[in-house]
Amino acid sequence: MHTLKLFDIVALLDDVPNDNVYHGQVGTIVEKLADDVFEVEFNDDNGVVYVQATLRAD
Repeated sequence: MHTLKLFDIVALLDDVPNDNVYHGQVGTIVEKLADDVFEVEFNDDNGVVYVQATLRAD
């Protein structure tokens, strides 16, 4: 498995309806909270953050 790091671009494999982000949406890792837990920002086409979610690598 690829080691995730800050500023990697990631795509969701599952829906996260509590955060209003869904399978296939792409975000940027902005913080590593634990070995497999990251803060990911999702931006619109203008670069404005619309969701910042805490997500597990899996």
